[in-house]
Order: sequence, then C-alpha cells, then structure tokens
Amino acid sequence: MEHAAKCVIDAQQLVKIYQNGSEELKVLDDVSLQVFKGDFMAILGPSGSGKSTLMNILGCLDLPSSGQYSLDGLDVLKASENELAEIRNIKIGFIFQKFNLLPRLTAVQNVMLPLLYRGVKEEEALGLAREKLTLLGLEARLHHRPNELSGGQQQRVAIARAIIGNPQLLLADEPTGNLDSKSSEDAMRIFKELNAQGNTILIITHDTEVAEQVDKIVYIRDGKIYENH
Repeated sequence: MEHAAKCVIDAQQLVKIYQNGSEELKVLDDVSLQVFKGDFMAILGPSGSGKSTLMNILGCLDLPSSGQYSLDGLDVLKASENELAEIRNIKIGFIFQKFNLLPRLTAVQNVMLPLLYRGVKEEEALGLAREKLTLLGLEARLHHRPNELSGGQQQRVAIARAIIGNPQLLLADEPTGNLDSKSSEDAMRIFKELNAQGNTILIITHDTEVAEQVDKIVYIRDGKIYENH
C-alpha cells in the first residue's frame, strides 16, 4: 500500500563493517528502513545490537560500508563533508543521552547556537531561543548554566536546541537514559506534543517502556531488523 506522507528517511540494504586487524565485524547487516513525515518511531534493541551505529548513519555522523540512504530526498552517500555538516545543522535535530550542552554557556545561549551557525542574527536567535525554552517551561532558567539545572531541565534545553531550526527529523539517542522516572515521563510527554505538532521523531532506545509510547517500533538485534510494526 502506498504511503501518502513524504518519505524523510529512506535507507536500503545498509551494511556497516568495521575492520579489526584481519577480522571483519559486521555491525549492520542488510538494514532497510523508511520513516515518513509525521512518524513517531522507536528503534528498540539491546546493547550491542547495532542501533547506535544505525543512528550515526541516519544522523549523517557516519557512512555505511554499502547500501543506499536518502534523507529528505537528498542522497547522503553522494554528499561532501561540507554538505553533510549542512544536513546535520539544518535537516536534523539531535537529542543525546548526555545532553551535550556546552558547560560555559547559559541555557538560552546553548539553544541559540544552531541558528548562529546558520548566520541568523544574534537578536533574532535570542528571541527564538527564549520562545522555545518558554514553551518547554524553562522561562525562569534562561540564564542558568547546565550545572545549575536538573537532569530533566538539561534535557529540555537539549530538546529546545534540537527543535529551534525546525528540522525535518528529530533524532533522539536514549533520550531518557540519564533521567529519573518523573523526568522521563516529562520528556516523553514533550515528544508526544512535538509529534502532534507535525514533527517527525525517531527515538533510539533499549527501554521497552519508552518504545511502547511511540506509534511504530522497529526491532534491531545483531545488526538486523526483525520486526517492523
């Protein structure tokens, strides 16, 4: 059956092989995956399943050994390093388990960064960053540095930074991995709200409780995708 929505991720027969001396380690084995605009999907798998390698390829942080991958209609494997950097900045919003906030910058300064990299004027970037942080309930924490924020608050700053440029794809790597249960619930509620607003979200996780809250689950084990719901 044809899918009416636009295809954001189209990955076909991805293979990733790492060379360890004379041995080859196949981390991804013939992985095919499609993600459509508006999808709220999880890639679920245990440690060592290949999910982090897959995330790095989907996020244009690494390239497969073979296969095909297009993101928002662009052939990623034919892109130059500069084009890949532009894709990461414009097309993808990353949310990492360890938040990856710059410690010397305040919350609002961290959120502004992607726009400043694009050449957006500082005043405009500041206004948009304030707006996103306020939407996520952090209006009283704009000028706090990461070490002055709780884990849940740092995660919300990271989410604000990911969405500020209106990317085609939100890619979240174990987004609740460093959070307590209350903050995890808050993060998933925010993801659901963002998805309801039309954002395409792909969560990489080992946590079945997280995966059960999305609309589609892809299971990965030993570098292979086994079920696609």
